[in-house]
Amino acid sequence: MKVQENITAKITADLEPLHLEVINESHKHSVPPGSESHFKVVVVSDRFEGKRLVQRHQAVNAVLERELKEDIIHALSLETLTGAEWTARGGRTLDSPPCAGGSKAGG
Repeated sequence: MKVQENITAKITADLEPLHLEVINESHKHSVPPGSESHFKVVVVSDRFEGKRLVQRHQAVNAVLERELKEDIIHALSLETLTGAEWTARGGRTLDSPPCAGGSKAGG
């Protein structure tokens, strides 16, 4: 199973998202073509109700503990929202910042 598919399956099973985007951003970094090591994950889940941002990120990190520990995922950008927050934002994700460590995009 590809890394992106694995992330999607694990988050779906554990956090029951209302909306989920798993975006492979590896191509924006200095890694070999076809790499799956840098991801942006947008998770909208009612399980985040009443939780602070750090608790939401800890929940996602716990789901992906093995992948992070074994450096399968080198970089992980998270947007963790409740359904109401997602709706208030108009269902839009934020742009990722440019890579500061050798970006191919010149960032």
